[in-house]
Amino acid sequence: MVGRLKTIILIFIAVALYSCKGDKTKEIPISEFFKTPEKTNFKISPDGKYVSYLKKYKFKQNLFIQSLADGKERAATSFSDFSVRDYNWAFNNQIIFGINTSNDVYLMFVLDVNTLQKRPLLSEDNKVRVNILPKNKQTPDIITIAMNKRDSANFDVYRLNIKNGELQPYLVNPGNITKWVLDADGKIRLVKESDGVDETILYRPNDDAPFKPIIKNNFINSVDPIAFTGKKNYFYALSNVGRDKTAFVEINAENGKEERVIYSSDKADILRYDYSRNKRRIELVAWEEAKPQKQFLSDDVKAIYDNLDRQLNGNEINITERDTAEDKFIVTAYTDRSRSSVYLYELAGDKLTKLTDNSSVNPDELCAMRPISYKAGDGLTINGYLTLPLNDTTNLPVIVMPHDGPFGARDSWRYNSEVQFLANRGYAVLQVNYRGSSGYGKAFYSAGFKEIGGKMQQDITDGVNWLIAKKIANPKKIALYGHGFGGFSALYGVSFYPRLYSCAVVQNGLISFFTYIKTAPAFFKPFLQKMYATIGDPEKDAAQLTAISPRFHSDKPKAPLFFLQDSKDSRANISELDHYIRELQKHNVSIKYSLNKNERGSLGSENKRMQNYADIEKFLDNNMRVKP
Repeated sequence: MVGRLKTIILIFIAVALYSCKGDKTKEIPISEFFKTPEKTNFKISPDGKYVSYLKKYKFKQNLFIQSLADGKERAATSFSDFSVRDYNWAFNNQIIFGINTSNDVYLMFVLDVNTLQKRPLLSEDNKVRVNILPKNKQTPDIITIAMNKRDSANFDVYRLNIKNGELQPYLVNPGNITKWVLDADGKIRLVKESDGVDETILYRPNDDAPFKPIIKNNFINSVDPIAFTGKKNYFYALSNVGRDKTAFVEINAENGKEERVIYSSDKADILRYDYSRNKRRIELVAWEEAKPQKQFLSDDVKAIYDNLDRQLNGNEINITERDTAEDKFIVTAYTDRSRSSVYLYELAGDKLTKLTDNSSVNPDELCAMRPISYKAGDGLTINGYLTLPLNDTTNLPVIVMPHDGPFGARDSWRYNSEVQFLANRGYAVLQVNYRGSSGYGKAFYSAGFKEIGGKMQQDITDGVNWLIAKKIANPKKIALYGHGFGGFSALYGVSFYPRLYSCAVVQNGLISFFTYIKTAPAFFKPFLQKMYATIGDPEKDAAQLTAISPRFHSDKPKAPLFFLQDSKDSRANISELDHYIRELQKHNVSIKYSLNKNERGSLGSENKRMQNYADIEKFLDNNMRVKP
């Protein structure tokens, strides 16, 4: 009897131990969250015979091509000193790609897919930016590019012959053109002018006619032209003129009159669209509510998405590339708990083939990103996302992650490596779409003007207090982590709400708005007036910008700070940051500082990136005293 009782007790203990082990979150290695995907930037050739992508070769991104006939992969480039930056298919099996060399030179090449022979097209200073405009299959050897070669502050349009490298000016920028719209024949017939505040849409019926203004607005009431419809001289556009939420509309280019609203949502701005240049039609529009939403404007495209949804049920699905015949498509699929996988979809036979899977972690081991909303102090509804660690819902240590910006950005429902990493380590992660974030209409957007150190930051604080009131957050274990403007928000939080936060992590953070505005790239010149109107004028609003810039308030933070800075970040002022850190240390602030030398962003190369996140984990662990 005693023996049986011992056996029962041992079984009970074993079951209890197993149950406890089952409740414990499995710690996933940092590399699983932040390793570079094996293959990225998938595209399909216009003739539908090849799939191309970027893949590592000797630790650098190179261009690879896979034949769809036999599945064989070929390395199209083999650079070992620098990476292929981006590439585009031209017609007749040509690929145009660019690289940045170690001596700060930008080189553009054209590659023949059949022979894998490449020829140089352009050699420019690395500060020159080149954008390839939509292609025209009637002139397959000519591409249209926008480039700030003549004047670093302005982009001119050129015709580049990829056969012989001849570069011809097509449209010289008088100094304020920010967008060009080509017709089906590759002719520029619409342009947008902007001085940063006021915007004008101009139209010309042909290349020999002068541009004439047809629509005048400002950056708050805006019209963004997309493409000509093929019917009369009408064009598609995104417009919030006469409404709060941006709608998808059709406009008469002859007089600028809005002919009809094709689709609008009363809940959010239309942010995205899919346009078929071959069929000259808009196929769908998309917007963000709690989760991404789509409205299909083409029955056959809806049928394709229905087929994809049947095979990829539960995923957010997007077609990103297609061949000219539009019977082969590159498709991405993701959830909040799985990185995007990439597929080739062929209409013939309803065939779906996986090209790469960037997620190696079981989604069940990751955490759901939950849409939330709460009221700010002034009654404005603020939306965002809350990710809770597995098996825990109350009295949690919290990481607040303000997004970059301040304007024209937002957080969305999607897979986020940093969020999942932190949640796996036992933290709740709060993401706030504070006023001024995009997608919620112009009233919400405008509510952020001149509030970067005011109500924007109060929206974040109100979110933290909401979590505390809900007993989700442990009020003694709250940290901030931000990139760029999010880094400013982190520093602002620990400076002006010192009792609320335990520590902060700041990556490439904005510490002075004077420097931020002064160091804007030359080609950002048309938008400076907008920056003055939304953030502040360095002269007229100097007192306000001084009052909120962390650089001038090194006496206020008390919590430990971890700075991660890329030395080649385009907006970095390393000497200014060094001075700020020294001033913080004089006030006995605990500082950890990691300068990533010769890095431009994303926490550096893969090895450095892994080390940085290991350091972030240790820093948070030491200052939040939390274990997974």
